[in-house]
Amino acid sequence: MSEREKILRYYRASGDEASAAKLLDLGESAIRYRRYKVSDFLDPYLYSIAETITAHYDQLQLLAEGGYHGAERVKAAFIDLNFPGKVDFAIAALRIDWDSRYYQLSHRDVLGALLGLGLKREIIGDLIMNQSGCQVILDTTMAAFVVQNLSTVGSAPVSVTTIALEEIAAREEKIKEIKTTVASLRLDVVAAAGFGTSRTKMADEIMADKVKVNWQSIKNSSQLLKIGDVISMHGRGRVEVCDVLGQTKKGRTSVCLKRFI
Repeated sequence: MSEREKILRYYRASGDEASAAKLLDLGESAIRYRRYKVSDFLDPYLYSIAETITAHYDQLQLLAEGGYHGAERVKAAFIDLNFPGKVDFAIAALRIDWDSRYYQLSHRDVLGALLGLGLKREIIGDLIMNQSGCQVILDTTMAAFVVQNLSTVGSAPVSVTTIALEEIAAREEKIKEIKTTVASLRLDVVAAAGFGTSRTKMADEIMADKVKVNWQSIKNSSQLLKIGDVISMHGRGRVEVCDVLGQTKKGRTSVCLKRFI
């Protein structure tokens, strides 16, 4: 069995065979032409697939770039070991501004406006929100199009300008530490505690495919979590399982969670 077949077989069970195949095509093309191939923007889970692929091919090395240090969504560059040149990740940055005295816009609002222009999610990197605007990382091929065509986000008039990657501000995330007890480490139970909702409502959100674990879609509410797992919920941010502190006298499990808002 070839390395390609082994990798595809491994990811077939989780439903990620198509994503793995697309990344494999890039890696094998880099080897074939002794150059490099760059992916679209990947979330951390998809980037882990790129890492798995690279580990199976001795001729490949892997680099990641998201436009700034600490980026969550990055492009992966598969590079043939004999390629002597520099990798062009084709990443641009834009600044979107609005009058914050009258409009309070969210990450969801900005992303929705970009997708409404016809952009695909995979050509958009991180969106970094601040008090009066947003910095957007995206593929260079679409930067001019967004500058010319994005005039409103929701009902707010906006201005869009190109900025240098060096001007990107570090992501400022609000973090809330939650120490609580849960009946079990089931996904629906822990997520309900982390996002401050009921277990029943959280189970519905999971079934509606609005919840991911380690950036991978999952519809199994009973999946058991472990330290380091990250639960992300559409429009609600992320919750990380930081520690499992043991059992209480009443048989509940003490956990420490971090919620990123």
